[in-house]
Amino acid sequence: MWRGRPRPRVLIGMKSASKSRKVAIPGRSSGRQGERDARGADAGTPALPLSGLRVLVGRARHQASALSSGLRDLGAQVLDIPFIEIRKPRSYKSLDTALQSLSDYDWLILTSVNGVEALWERLRKLRLNRKHLGRLKIAAIGPATKRAIEEHGLRVNVVPKKYVAESVVASLRREVKGKRTLLARAKVARDVIPRKLRKLGARVDVVEAYETGIPQSSRKRLRAVLMSVNNRPDVITFTSSSTARNFVALLGKSRGRGRPRHTKQLDGVRLASIGPVTSSTLRELGLRVDIEAADYTIPGLIEAIAAHTGKSRGSS
Repeated sequence: MWRGRPRPRVLIGMKSASKSRKVAIPGRSSGRQGERDARGADAGTPALPLSGLRVLVGRARHQASALSSGLRDLGAQVLDIPFIEIRKPRSYKSLDTALQSLSDYDWLILTSVNGVEALWERLRKLRLNRKHLGRLKIAAIGPATKRAIEEHGLRVNVVPKKYVAESVVASLRREVKGKRTLLARAKVARDVIPRKLRKLGARVDVVEAYETGIPQSSRKRLRAVLMSVNNRPDVITFTSSSTARNFVALLGKSRGRGRPRHTKQLDGVRLASIGPVTSSTLRELGLRVDIEAADYTIPGLIEAIAAHTGKSRGSS
């Protein structure tokens, strides 16, 4: 239909946890009428860009809403089966000690919304408040973490251009020499930030704010969905390295270098990653990456899935 002339683009309004975004989808008519048709408001047939697409979302149950609702807004059928659950640490000793000594620190680094909420829960338990963090400079790994911090009435000083640990370090390289820095994070995490900041002369304390685990209740559901004729997903989303590792663990035992035993169950299923770190983990586990977000955020992942789907449908 569009042979010999440029394919038009329509902007689809998408609600996200951050703000309303618009996603450009190839192959749909432009203009106000096109926007109404894409939302399905005035069209005789559904014209949403992800209509008919079944997407498996593996975020923790309490965090799935932003990704799931964003996909549904674009017409996808969403299956919510968490690959990860957030748990309290076995001990709060190191975190509590650090929070009771906040005046000793120059910088606070938070790398997830989970870290923000875990830290605030302990502050309340210890009868501390935002005034005790007043002199601290704060770095957040990305916009979602920044918003979570700001919701507690604090100002974020640094957000890197790219939302990965390496970019956090690059943003702080001229700020931390001789400074005492507190990094509150998950029990298991990459050591890029503390290792590289120490090389830059920072004195870094790493404290466990929460830990992640595998939701065993998801095992049967995941295997059943992948074996299903009617509910088999077209796309599976991965929003962290932990979700990738846990997904493989939920599938079953591995062979060799982490290669999942049930890779045949993934034939024809596209794997969508939130960014290069998660993609690297997927490949290390013997899985391919079909879709990778250019903007390492939930809205960025939704946009990447929409763009990939529009391109695939346009070429078929």
